[in-house]
Amino acid sequence: MADLIELWQQLDGVVDWISVWDHLYEAPPNGGTTAHFEAVATLGALASVTTSARIGCLMFCVPFRNPALLAKACIAIDHISGGRFEPGFGAGWHKPEFSAHGYDFPSLAVRFDILGDGMEIISGMFAGGATTYSGEHSRVNEVTCVPGPANGSMPMWAGGRGPKRTPAIAARYCTGWNVPYVGPDEYVQLNQQIDRACDAIGRNPATLERSVNLAFHMGATRETADHELKRIVDQWGPEMAERVTAGALTGTTEDALEQIARYRDAGADMVNIALRLPVDDDALDSYLEQVVPAAYAAFG
Repeated sequence: MADLIELWQQLDGVVDWISVWDHLYEAPPNGGTTAHFEAVATLGALASVTTSARIGCLMFCVPFRNPALLAKACIAIDHISGGRFEPGFGAGWHKPEFSAHGYDFPSLAVRFDILGDGMEIISGMFAGGATTYSGEHSRVNEVTCVPGPANGSMPMWAGGRGPKRTPAIAARYCTGWNVPYVGPDEYVQLNQQIDRACDAIGRNPATLERSVNLAFHMGATRETADHELKRIVDQWGPEMAERVTAGALTGTTEDALEQIARYRDAGADMVNIALRLPVDDDALDSYLEQVVPAAYAAFG
């Protein structure tokens, strides 16, 4: 945790957004042997030791928690941060962590039904007043959320590459949509799905913020950059390596800026760089000291 806090404070004021993910086990799977903190408690720490960056969670796995309790936790994190928290919500996908912790792992359709119930409850509680809802998987009765969001409302994010239900949830409930580890060409297609989902309910697609996660595999030199490409194969295996590489920040600083520009052209309002400790300090310094200022100068 001390290493994480040091990293967050290094990033705060340099980057716009700091997020954690909501996994109980590492991904790719390694039998639960990689050090891992639970997201809600970790976010409380993150919110308390930073002052300027937006704070996120991409994405809370709604099947892990009672959605009303999760809404209350989000409000607490939001107030700790001074109104900087923007939670994201998803259906979950990492079966090993479900099984190990005693959660059922139903079909994807059922997990999305659980997410849908959760979004109804959470959005209602964030909006204020008393919320009553009875779904197949979750229900609340005149539940209140006092205090409410620190700024009067709570931005909500949806995430994933699904063609139907993810875009529909993003368009109906959310201020933003995020997808991890896809290439620019695929990102264009996914963005079009989001646009169509907004059009279907009469929402202006421009009102939905778009972001993408890229795995951090930069190198400060060409030699270390090549080593990072090999590390992707070692981490994910040959079958997944090609897909992960397509959605990774690779090469040196010059390469990284060109990659970010392609996502900007593809419709991304924000590019999130996914760090997994430990990281190459020289590569991270190159990113923060060279790529980030150059990106601000180029894109505003």
